[in-house]
Amino acid sequence: MSGLSISSAEFQRAFGRVREAALKAPVTITNHGRDSLVLMAADEYQRLKRRDRVAVKVEDLSDEDFQALTEQTLPADLAQFDDELEP
Repeated sequence: MSGLSISSAEFQRAFGRVREAALKAPVTITNHGRDSLVLMAADEYQRLKRRDRVAVKVEDLSDEDFQALTEQTLPADLAQFDDELEP
């Protein structure tokens, strides 16, 4: 993750500066040298939340949904990724 990385102790001492930095780019807050939290602008958080997706097992799909998926064809320009399916 790009942006500033600071310790939790520094975060407590310099909240105002860190808050301003987080409005521009995510700030990673570390604890004992390990990434612990990320502070980011609320707008960026909301943008990321809108991208949330739910994973569904194939066996949980309705017959209608499963049929719709099996009938789909991929655009020809995606053939360039076929080699990623090879073991």
